[in-house]
Amino acid sequence: MISSTTKSLTFSFFALMAAMFAATAAEAQVIITDPIRDDGQIDRPTESGNRPSYVRLRNLSYAGSGCPAGSVATNVSASRDSFTLLFDSFVAESGRGIPLSQSRKNCMLSVDLDFPSGWSYTVDTLETQGYVALDPGVRADVTTSFYFQGQTATARFSSSFYGPTSRDYHIRDTLGLSAQVWSPCGMQRALNLNYSIRVSGGSGGRGLITMDSPVDGSPRPFTLRWQRCR
Repeated sequence: MISSTTKSLTFSFFALMAAMFAATAAEAQVIITDPIRDDGQIDRPTESGNRPSYVRLRNLSYAGSGCPAGSVATNVSASRDSFTLLFDSFVAESGRGIPLSQSRKNCMLSVDLDFPSGWSYTVDTLETQGYVALDPGVRADVTTSFYFQGQTATARFSSSFYGPTSRDYHIRDTLGLSAQVWSPCGMQRALNLNYSIRVSGGSGGRGLITMDSPVDGSPRPFTLRWQRCR
C-alpha cells in the first residue's frame, strides 16, 4: 500500500514528466541508405551487392493521436536519403482525473521510397525508446506494426512493462525470417508503420509512458533489408 505522502510525490512526478516531455521535442532520424550492421559498421549501398544503388524518399506523411497535425516537425535532407521527425506530444498516461482518451496514443507513419526496379525490401530491425513510470498494478504496452500499402500481411512487435517501475526503456526488435513481410516486386508501395503506446490497469494508480528516439546515440527507428526480385 502506498502512503498518501508517497502518492502525492508520485503524482507530482508524473505531472512534471508530462510537462517536460511536452516542452522538449523528441528527435527521431531515419537514414535510409546506410543501415548499421550488428558489428557496428555501416553497409554502403551498391547495385552489385546486397542493396540497390540508390534509395530516396518520395513522400512522407503521418497521422495519429500521438502525432496530431502541427505536433511533428519534419526535415528531409537535400539528397532525400534521410529524414528527421520531431515529436512533442507522444505521451500516454492514465489515473484518477485523467481522461481515458489519454491512456493510448499512436502515430501512423507512411514512407514512400524510390529505388531501382528489381528489388524488394522489409523492415529488418525496429527500435523504440522512451520513459515509463508506473504505480503498482499499472501496465504499459509498446506496440509497433508495419505493412505495405495494398497488402494484408502485417508484422507486429509488442513489449510490456509492469509497475511499480520508473525508468528509461530501449527496445530493439528483429524479425525472424518466417515472420518477415516483404514489399511486392514489380511495384513500389508505401511502407506504413504504426507506433502505439498504452497505459492500463490499476485501481486509481497512475501511469505514464513516452516514446521518442533511440537512446544509444544512433537515432535509427528502423533499418531495412533488401533482396533482388526473382
